Amino acid sequence: MGYDRTVCVHADFARTVAAARQALAARGFGVLTEIDVTATLKAKLGREMEDYLILGACNPRLAERALDADRGIGLLLPCNVVIRTEGSQTVVQALDPAAMVTPTGLDIMTPVADEATHRLDNALAQLAKELNG
Repeated sequence: MGYDRTVCVHADFARTVAAARQALAARGFGVLTEIDVTATLKAKLGREMEDYLILGACNPRLAERALDADRGIGLLLPCNVVIRTEGSQTVVQALDPAAMVTPTGLDIMTPVADEATHRLDNALAQLAKELNG
């Protein structure tokens, strides 16, 4: 089983980041954190790498439902959305929400994961349609 939901777009990094934020917001996800991995590795290690950004995106209603079922689920919430360059394209990846169901063994997580998957897939599809034409 894969652990990600991924789209590749033919748009530059900055445009993809802006469009990803909009697509996530349109599906009820707010961006709570942002980690510029490229800048961090450059500052801390002097290492150069391609553009790589992690957005900590959260849908509060889905997070609430999951946390009510299992307080430890925060370890597995599908919050990270990675935007990175790969050759001439930009890749947008999100953790597959189904990844939080199997390890917990809690059937109550399935509808939460299903809804999160639906919302993320719609955001990624919108992004691909907008940026790939």
